[in-house]
Amino acid sequence: MRIGELARRTGVHERLLRYYEEQGLLHPDRLPSGYREYREADVHTVGRIRALLAAGLNTATIATILPCLREEADRLVPTCPDLLRHLHAERDRITRAIEDLRTSRAALTRVIDAAPAEVEREPARRA
Repeated sequence: MRIGELARRTGVHERLLRYYEEQGLLHPDRLPSGYREYREADVHTVGRIRALLAAGLNTATIATILPCLREEADRLVPTCPDLLRHLHAERDRITRAIEDLRTSRAALTRVIDAAPAEVEREPARRA
């Protein structure tokens, strides 16, 4: 199938599909005319890429781990021995980022709360 069809079936813009190819995530065949030719399996690959991006992984990491994942009952299953170690490290990185963001939010809240009464404040938003 051509890139337009893959875009239609996955809901991913053609420009983004080309970017995935540049990042080594997709490997379409090239026709003599230069057009990209995608396989049916690429529809599922794009779905895995989108799921991993949503999980907070960058494309370089996804390129490394994508060959070690398979789909099973609507979930991704690791298939390579070293992959779990890598996934644990990524989860730890994300956890640290969340903690850093919470610290930043708390610091901003302290600054906002320190505003004198004559400074107009928005209603407090705390999560």
